[in-house]
Amino acid sequence: MAKVHALPQVDSSSSSSYISSNPETFTIWMKSLVMQTNGCTVYNENGDVVYRVDNYDKKGSNEVYLMDLRGNVLFTILTRKLFLSRRWRGYKSDGLKLRNQKPYFQVQNTEIFQGNLSCRITHVRSREAPESCHYKLESLAGKLAFKITSSNGEIVAEAKRKQSSSGVLLGDDVLTLVVEPHVDHSFIIGLVTVYGLMHHKL
Repeated sequence: MAKVHALPQVDSSSSSSYISSNPETFTIWMKSLVMQTNGCTVYNENGDVVYRVDNYDKKGSNEVYLMDLRGNVLFTILTRKLFLSRRWRGYKSDGLKLRNQKPYFQVQNTEIFQGNLSCRITHVRSREAPESCHYKLESLAGKLAFKITSSNGEIVAEAKRKQSSSGVLLGDDVLTLVVEPHVDHSFIIGLVTVYGLMHHKL
C-alpha cells in the first residue's frame, strides 16, 4: 500500500488563517482516511477535511504529524515516557529540523483521580515573544469528551460526543469540537492529537 508522506512544514507565520473572530465548530473522527493506518480526521462546518493525522506505526507512536489537507506538517508531536507519567511536546517543524528548537507546546498528565484525567499545558505564543501561558485539559472517566481551559478558568475549547441532526449519538470516536473566538484552532487540534495518543486512538 502506498503511503501518503508528510510534506515539510510550511511557514505558518500567517497563523491568522487559523484564528477566527467567531466560534469554530469541527467534527473529530478518531480514524484515518488512509486504509490500514491509525489516525485522526478533522472536518470543518462545511464537511471539508481541514486537518489529519496518519500514523503508519502502531497506535501510541512516539512521533506523529499533524497535517493540513495538503499534507503540510503543522506540528510534529513527540512522546516522552517519564517515571510515573508521560510528556508530549509539539514542535512547529516536520521532524527533520527539531534540533535546538523549543517546543511550541508541552502537555504533561498531572493528575488521574478515579479515572478522571487532568493535564497541564504550557504554550509558547510565538518565537518573537517567547513568553508562555498555561492551560488545563480535563476529561471524565470512560469518555473521550474533554474541555480545555485557560489559566483564569475560561473555556477555550470543548469536545463532546457528536449527535446527528435528529439527536442520535454517533460512535464514541466521533466528537464535536467547539473552539472559542481568537484561539488558534491548529494549536487546539494539536492538543486533540495528544489526547488521541493518550487514549491510544492514534
